[in-house]
Amino acid sequence: MNKVTYLPGLQDSIHDAQRTFRALLDANARPGTAYWITAEMSVPLGLTPACGAACLTLLDLDVVVWLQPSFVDEVRAWLLFHTGCRFTQYPEKADFAIIQDLAALPELSIFNWGTAEKPEASTTLLIQVESFEMGQPVMLTGPGVLDQQAIAPILPVYFWDFWMQNHQAYPQGVDVFLFTKNSVIGLPRTAKPEMYHDS
Repeated sequence: MNKVTYLPGLQDSIHDAQRTFRALLDANARPGTAYWITAEMSVPLGLTPACGAACLTLLDLDVVVWLQPSFVDEVRAWLLFHTGCRFTQYPEKADFAIIQDLAALPELSIFNWGTAEKPEASTTLLIQVESFEMGQPVMLTGPGVLDQQAIAPILPVYFWDFWMQNHQAYPQGVDVFLFTKNSVIGLPRTAKPEMYHDS
């Protein structure tokens, strides 16, 4: 048994999970607004505390996860130990995908976009980013955004091209949570991006 699985999960499992779930719900309801995830925990190398807390809150025995292969083996062992989730190497079969290096993924269309009959069957992407402020500024509009919301997470440029296709596929499409070390931004498929262009 790898000793990493003994890394504790959430210190206060019930309240930390409730608070984390509330932050994720709020982030999804108000796209582009950052919410703190305050759960205290020890996470394996390569996983941020915010993303780790979200994993322990969202994953369970019924969930199928695609874990980006660049993660160290300890992350998989830790998630399995604390959530009992199942893993797949096929992105299109995943309920959740956990991504630490978005630039290493050639395509986001490899994930499940759901079907016209079951759009909710799509993959939810949990993506770790370095910052919400240092990337290319984008304006979000759509449900849950009062007027427009400016965000600038560090993401590959192609992400926003993909996101436009994803938005246009509604009601199909993937939903995304972006995580820094301690906070989350929700990007549901209803959020429409517009790039800033220098005039």
